[in-house]
Amino acid sequence: MQTVLTAKLKLNTTPEQFKALRTTQLAYRDSLNYVSQYAFAHGKMSNAVRLQDATYEEIRLRFHLPSQMACSVPRQVGASYKTLWTKVKNNAVHRKEGKTKKRYKGLDKAPTFISPTLTYQYKKDYTFKKEQQVSILTLEGRVIVPYTGYNKHVALIQRGAEIGASKLWYDKPKKQFYLLVSLAIETADPTPETHKQVVGVDVGMRYLAVTATMQGDCTFHSGKQIVPKANHYARLRKRLQKKGTRSATRRLVAISGRERRLKANVNHVVSKRIVLQHPQSLIGLEHLTDIRERTKRRKGKNAKQRKANRTFSKWSFAELHSMIAYKALLHRSMAIKVDANSTSQACPKCGHTCKENRPNKGLLFVCQNCQYTLHADLVGARNIAMRTLLIRQDWIGTGLLSVRAFCVGR
Repeated sequence: MQTVLTAKLKLNTTPEQFKALRTTQLAYRDSLNYVSQYAFAHGKMSNAVRLQDATYEEIRLRFHLPSQMACSVPRQVGASYKTLWTKVKNNAVHRKEGKTKKRYKGLDKAPTFISPTLTYQYKKDYTFKKEQQVSILTLEGRVIVPYTGYNKHVALIQRGAEIGASKLWYDKPKKQFYLLVSLAIETADPTPETHKQVVGVDVGMRYLAVTATMQGDCTFHSGKQIVPKANHYARLRKRLQKKGTRSATRRLVAISGRERRLKANVNHVVSKRIVLQHPQSLIGLEHLTDIRERTKRRKGKNAKQRKANRTFSKWSFAELHSMIAYKALLHRSMAIKVDANSTSQACPKCGHTCKENRPNKGLLFVCQNCQYTLHADLVGARNIAMRTLLIRQDWIGTGLLSVRAFCVGR
């Protein structure tokens, strides 16, 4: 089984190399916007082959991009338009079913690419050299730049890990270039014998993650210290956007990314703790597809309804799940997705399921049938663990993971 990691390499550029990379980035972004305008004017085209046939020569002449970059631009624009078309179609279905009255406006005008991040193809646009150096293609030719990074990632690159495409990312506040390289490493194929322990992970806002095992062990990973900070950044961003002055815009640029980095760091810490506490385990995660739509409040006053929906949309649960998944594979464990329906309302003792099991939707779970009482988030984690155990037993009996289990990280 292959696991894909992203190595973040800091590029130590000279002033001349910095200028060459920045010029290439901006030309790449301009070419993306040119192709986006062309696609919009020709029926909002999403076919990458047709876009390349129509715009390749103009990209080379107008923006002076090398051939491989000129091929990457239509592919990226085509993928963006495919995503937008999918959202348009899903919105039409939801409007027909009465789930929403709003019309998706993502294709009312040509999408504009703001970020100058560009894509490099390995062995075509960039290659690694000895002594921690990388050769990168620019509009003025190749430049050889020394780099630094996480020791384990650097070691994987030097030992010959399977290297894929990369992205040249520019940190504007720090005026620093980074190369984000995808690495594919081989991990052992999982079997029921190598994953003897079963763990259920429930995510939420009060506690970012709660774990439970079939032996009764549990851990709580609180968001008490972190969530208020994230909420503060969200409120600050909202006030600055509403003000709209030039000084407010400068302030937005200065604080941009802080909330995202805060959440990413916490998710890394929590996921690492969970994986290290449960080696060689089958880790069950909730299948969170359409979680925003399923948890959306549709009752109550408009202000309270919007506030509740905004609160439950502030944390990146999918990012936490993905981090648990890839870290698990690196520590001889595996994460799978299980059905998340009624995990916090079902009694783990007698199986009785109803909304009244959660009085006032609080932290206490009280079964209305057998009076089983426990912390509500821990009940959710135990139910996920039991559903994961059922999948493992089916795996042992059939030799295949159940079609109901969605393997993560493959």
